[in-house]
Amino acid sequence: MQTIEIPGAGKKMSRLIMGTGDLRVMDEPKRQMFDAYIAAGGNAFDTAHQYRGKEKILGDWIAEKKIRDRVVILCKGAHHDDGSPGPRVNPGAIRKDLSESLERLGTDYIDLYMLHRDDPTVEVGPIVEELNEQLAAGKIRAIGASNWAYRRVQEANEYAEARGLTGFAFSSTNLSLAKANEPRWEGCISADRPTVDWHARTRIPLLSWSAQAGGFFSGHFTPDNRSDSEMVRVYYSEENWERYRRAMELAERMGVPPIRISLAYVLYQAFPTGAIIGPRNPAELEDSVKAMNLRLTQQEVDWLDLRTEEIGR
Repeated sequence: MQTIEIPGAGKKMSRLIMGTGDLRVMDEPKRQMFDAYIAAGGNAFDTAHQYRGKEKILGDWIAEKKIRDRVVILCKGAHHDDGSPGPRVNPGAIRKDLSESLERLGTDYIDLYMLHRDDPTVEVGPIVEELNEQLAAGKIRAIGASNWAYRRVQEANEYAEARGLTGFAFSSTNLSLAKANEPRWEGCISADRPTVDWHARTRIPLLSWSAQAGGFFSGHFTPDNRSDSEMVRVYYSEENWERYRRAMELAERMGVPPIRISLAYVLYQAFPTGAIIGPRNPAELEDSVKAMNLRLTQQEVDWLDLRTEEIGR
């Protein structure tokens, strides 16, 4: 499995990151899938303080397997609807959420810690200062932002650089071949073209959530099938159906399923990327691993994304 190195983390992490948002219980099917992920070379797990009990399930499993030193935990905090009401992007909420996440996970440090949402009305300075205090205390190894616009990430990093502090080492927004018409959930950010161009210039890694656009390329959706109101609201557009058509065409040429093409698109950007995945069984996990090792050229990526009319293959 391919890996990526986040500055400060201290260990390489797999580019396919196991999501835990749907982890309700560590039953035998889940154990088999998590074991298969480790066996395939995966070592990164995404969770959050806001994920209602998921941290403890993950932490207990890691402790049972005795693999804490081998895995990378990505954790998020300071979500606006988690705990006290109202905006929570502030030092107090960060300290509270981080402390509770460490306890739930049963660990004394988190490899990659990120703020779950942004509050653009808050100045970046106190946030960067607080995160650096937690870095100095050894409670986190690297810091990042989930669902922050790239301009805010840049502002935070400029603040950090001017004061000799550590800035955000990565960003986690939605990046997928299908482009969101509107936020899937409140406060979510999807990577538009200026965001992608910024990552290409700065080389700051992007760890994408919903990298396969909720299964838009799975074959379960068609323009006439409007039974899933969320998918219709977020992803149904003429441009996305053209991207779907192109993914189908390239998939046929390469002899692979189109959903594999959609994941490969995320992994073959012109800057470092990772993808948070949520396979339901080992077969779906295997398909994601195969997508990671499916080579796409930059011209093919641009063609899939409607940037060019020439496929180049």
